Amino acid sequence: MLRVHQLALPLDDAMHLDDAMLRRMCARALKVTENRIAQVRMSKRSVDARGREGAKFTLTVDVTLRESAQEERLAAKFKPNQVAYIPGGLTDGAADVFSLPLPPWPKERKRPVVVGAGPAGLFCALALAVRGAKPILIERGRSVDERARDIETLETQGLLDPESNVLFGEGGAGAFSDGKLTCGLNSPHIRTVLKTLCLCGAPEDILIAQKPHIGTDELRGVLKKARAKLIELGAEVRFSCRLTGLDIRNGRVCAAKLADGVIETQDVFLAIGHSARDTYEWLFELGLPMQPKPFAIGARIEHLQRDIDRAQYGASAGHKALPPAEYKLNVPTHDDRGVYTFCMCPGGQVINASSEKDGVNVNGMSLHARNGVNANAAVLVGVRPEDFGSDHPLAGVQFQRQIEQAAFRRTGSLKAVCQRVADLLEDRPSTALGSVLPGYRPGVEMGTLRGILPDFAVDNIRSALPRLGRKLRGFDFGDALLTGPETRSSSPLRMLRDPKRESPIGGLYPLGEGAGYAGGIVSAAVDGLLAGMEVYGND
Repeated sequence: MLRVHQLALPLDDAMHLDDAMLRRMCARALKVTENRIAQVRMSKRSVDARGREGAKFTLTVDVTLRESAQEERLAAKFKPNQVAYIPGGLTDGAADVFSLPLPPWPKERKRPVVVGAGPAGLFCALALAVRGAKPILIERGRSVDERARDIETLETQGLLDPESNVLFGEGGAGAFSDGKLTCGLNSPHIRTVLKTLCLCGAPEDILIAQKPHIGTDELRGVLKKARAKLIELGAEVRFSCRLTGLDIRNGRVCAAKLADGVIETQDVFLAIGHSARDTYEWLFELGLPMQPKPFAIGARIEHLQRDIDRAQYGASAGHKALPPAEYKLNVPTHDDRGVYTFCMCPGGQVINASSEKDGVNVNGMSLHARNGVNANAAVLVGVRPEDFGSDHPLAGVQFQRQIEQAAFRRTGSLKAVCQRVADLLEDRPSTALGSVLPGYRPGVEMGTLRGILPDFAVDNIRSALPRLGRKLRGFDFGDALLTGPETRSSSPLRMLRDPKRESPIGGLYPLGEGAGYAGGIVSAAVDGLLAGMEVYGND
């Protein structure tokens, strides 16, 4: 197989790209006639807006020749970054989790319990189910459809259900976000996760996009299909089912205690997410070793999406072939904390992501089409364990809670504090909106983030905004809005485990973002997948 890189596709051509056009492009790049090409398959597509001539797409395409023996010789005529020879046919070698040759679950082991139906728990349960373990997946929140109704109640009536919200329920926090599938890991199982999602109904585009995403609306259907496949494989899925304790004997798990009963088991896979604070507390009391870790806090910034498109695409902005523009920015700070943007949601909205009735926390989400008026992203400042005021492993949780409670006291409700960028830069409260209108529900109150976020966070964001504006024109636009606080960017602690993912408590496996070992949907899914694949897999 030949991998052809850096094929330029003009925007107008992208509107009617088909197999025939792709063949012509590859034949031209390889300097061969079209009839020598047997197959073509796009493996990557990205937007390149760097040139003065305007934006274009850049493609990577896999090609097989009819005379496959000639492929290596032909590749030798090009630089490796232009054309690479890859032995084998037109396949990436990856399989979905249902097609993996996994070792059977040991017959002498009881059914494992997986706690949490977010990415880590879901993929752990899928791997265990493929192995014949018949796992019991428990989730404190509700199914995704019930959860959507609870979130609608929160947004329209300002009523929070602490057990069913943006953070708790089927799919975890990622189910009500942008559904980003970017990942900093270097693992072949990233492809396994993506292919599994496609098999469960995610758009095939996630396999080739440079920055793949699914969107909240599409994710709901994917989750329901994944649940159906689990049940087909003999798994059991229980919603509104909260883990309240573990029975430990001789240093090992022997049962999972639930709010409504007990499950005898020798293996508990703990994928609780980064906001199960009550679970953190009793796990600490149980003796599970933990340590505080750095994370980040800040606020959501909103611009008009059309302004971001113009800043990123220039004269090409508005072309129907282009997706809504994204950005990822960072600048250093004098205290080495850094300020950076995180979880950018093109055409999305700012949402309430609280899990406690006396606190306010925000996040961002997008639908698959990303066709909303505003763009939003977190603007975050690094937080260190020494900021927590204590060396207790749960001190970071309390640090988050204090910020969220200060926000709640300011508004007296689940409304969020909103401040214009121009006012933040002048360090004054906002009293009125400008040209950018907030998308946050159940509503905002104009004011200042000072007194909610720590002074170091406000001061660093004030210092960083003009410099971020030099990196992305208009980022520091005065009418842009900062809505906050955002405190749950990642887990404030790490649960200790060995290379096999087992904690010092035998049979207990802390996984994913809540355990401090992942930073997004895909990395959490890979962590859970590997645990489900490998535990007792080589014994």
